[in-house]
Amino acid sequence: MKNIFIIAILSLILFESCTKVLDRQPLSQISPENAFNSESELQLYVNSFYDSMLPLADKDDNAFTSLYNESADNIVRDSYSDLLTGNRTIPISGGGWSWGNLRNINYFLQNYKIGGLTNNITNKYVGVAKFFRAYFYFNMVARFGDVPWYSKPLESNDVAMLTTPRTPRTVVMDSVMNDIDFAIANLGTAKDVSQITKSTALALKSRICLFEGTFRKYHTEFGLPNATDFLQKSADASLLLMQSGLYKIYKTTPNIAYRDLFASYNPVTDEVILARQYNVSLSIYHSVNYYTMVSSYGRPGMEKSLVNSYLMKDGSRFTDQPGYATMAFYAEMQNRDPRLYQTVRAPGYQRIGGTTNLTPTYTAATTGYQMIKFVTAATEDGISKSYNALPIFRYAEVLLNYAEAKAETGTLSQADVDASIKLLRDRVGMPNLNLADAINRPDPYLAKQYINVSGANQGAILEVRRERRLELVMEGFRWNDLMRWKEGHLLAVPFKGQYFPGAGSFDLDGDGKNDLIIYTGTKPSGSGVQFLKLGNDVILDNGSSGNIAVNGNIPKTFNENRDYLFPIPVQELQLNPNLKQNPGWQ
Repeated sequence: MKNIFIIAILSLILFESCTKVLDRQPLSQISPENAFNSESELQLYVNSFYDSMLPLADKDDNAFTSLYNESADNIVRDSYSDLLTGNRTIPISGGGWSWGNLRNINYFLQNYKIGGLTNNITNKYVGVAKFFRAYFYFNMVARFGDVPWYSKPLESNDVAMLTTPRTPRTVVMDSVMNDIDFAIANLGTAKDVSQITKSTALALKSRICLFEGTFRKYHTEFGLPNATDFLQKSADASLLLMQSGLYKIYKTTPNIAYRDLFASYNPVTDEVILARQYNVSLSIYHSVNYYTMVSSYGRPGMEKSLVNSYLMKDGSRFTDQPGYATMAFYAEMQNRDPRLYQTVRAPGYQRIGGTTNLTPTYTAATTGYQMIKFVTAATEDGISKSYNALPIFRYAEVLLNYAEAKAETGTLSQADVDASIKLLRDRVGMPNLNLADAINRPDPYLAKQYINVSGANQGAILEVRRERRLELVMEGFRWNDLMRWKEGHLLAVPFKGQYFPGAGSFDLDGDGKNDLIIYTGTKPSGSGVQFLKLGNDVILDNGSSGNIAVNGNIPKTFNENRDYLFPIPVQELQLNPNLKQNPGWQ
């Protein structure tokens, strides 16, 4: 009797620990007795998933980042999270081990038939629910690896469920595939940038399968099978969306098309599949301008290795240029891929709606490469003043997923490149990727970064990764990319910014006037110029010269035997003795 009592208490404590919402009806106005009697009630319920599960702006959970607040090794901010410094610890609770959203989904899937509606009415809403369950489990598997699979709502008196061990990753992902395939088969086919559709589900399958296929390919330590099968599923899902004819790459003038895609107040429905939308009249805003333009909110700057990865305008490699590593800002910005100029402040930059040429603001950008992607007019620079739409899924990602999946399986052809990467380069007037040249001449600069890529197809994989990194920067993909490629060591490389030969005066935009003075000793007099004191306002990695060093006194580490998965919180292990900790976190 005593043991039964202890188990009952344990289950109640675990129930409260795992999720704070399990003891509530997911929507207060819906209960099993009166639920889902009309299509509008089905829609009301599934609409609750959008805000709680899709990425948000102005939110950073240190790994699966928000819609623009990305870090990893693409964007360097003025402070480092524990993910970069090696100070990660096992949390007591939280840490992403949260099951409330899943409970709400499973509640719907268990009860949607109560109202007696026919399948031709209910199936598309079931498709939405299964889309979100696949999305939920994809994120959980990416973070923790094996996780318990729950196909029905957790209940406070179900000790067996509350003490479920971790389900093998292979089993979980098979169930994820079943869910996303159901969603693809049953969701509506019409384009809708604010609702989950068949296209959204295809895009999600493309993303999930690329992650899983490459993770299994490169993380041989886990002994996971069927990597190629997942890569093929990614390519197949991508191709179905490509062949649908519903989407295309947004094109206008090459020198502004990429910029305008992300500055648009309304989602560009040619390319954007699903987006978060904001509204002035309803006072729904985000803060991307404030994040990138002012000196008090992160000071994000593009990392030097990413700047170096942008090609020359003629398609040749910047890092093949003599002396590329010590080029001044003005020189290194000449004749580059136009996406670089539409992502950071470059010579000749003007704000949208402005007429004044502006140079980078060094107090607002840690590396000197000031971000402008997503930035709109200067009138929106205050906190919570931006209202341009933020893409969650866009067609460009699908094209990149297709190219990468084909490259990773060794089946990428020039025709595949023409149907994917070429379209992204056409937007900005860049030459197409020559696949034979990429295979015959792998880029040594990229090869030093991506050390786990080898073999006859190395050059093709490296070029697809280049394209992905610069096309999708600030959109929240980089952390997962490094994790699935087993390239976490890049997070431990010192972050760098612009190169300076030492103290002196610098003309940043080539107009014959100095824009920046780096000084020692007493600050010079003058106006219309930025002043940075060497060793104080700016630190160069060789002392008196070199690249801007960001937090160079803070060591960065990445544990290859541990850090590709997150730890399970201590409290969860104590409450559920059947859970086992991830390798290296014991």
